[in-house]
Amino acid sequence: AVSYAEIASKGPKQTPEEAAAPQPPQIDVEGVSSDSTASLIDVDTPSVRTVPSDFGEQDVQTGTQAARIGREQDAEAAADKARAEADFAKKKAMRKARQADSWLTKQFEALGDGGSSAVVAANLVALVGLSGWLGYKAWGLYDHGRLSWKHAGLGLAVFGAVGAFEGVLGR
Repeated sequence: AVSYAEIASKGPKQTPEEAAAPQPPQIDVEGVSSDSTASLIDVDTPSVRTVPSDFGEQDVQTGTQAARIGREQDAEAAADKARAEADFAKKKAMRKARQADSWLTKQFEALGDGGSSAVVAANLVALVGLSGWLGYKAWGLYDHGRLSWKHAGLGLAVFGAVGAFEGVLGR
């Protein structure tokens, strides 16, 4: 297996002129006349028109200007309407939040009475006690490998019955 580099090194050597990169093409500047730039627009000439700074404040002179002013007024009216609707929705949401807050405050005030706080405490103790007892029994069944859907359903039924009894008794 002979490499390309070995074959190329055995061939004839290039002269420095052959090894050099080709020269870039030259542009003939003597043949270019100034007539080719004569047709270009010069921005410094008075033929370029500018708009006066008070153009927007002048009287409407064309149908295009009148249409533009009409569109601007319509857009302004739509923006005002959207702002008014957003403000109304915000006020409505604030009113509902205040109503919910006052309802929650009334509920907590009602719980502050002596009789209702005893019922709440009893319900909490019953909930924690029943949950702990059912969890202990379920863990024992699981540990012995006897926990099934039947046992889980029975535990949920007991929990639901106690909850329904507490609900009826609590009223």
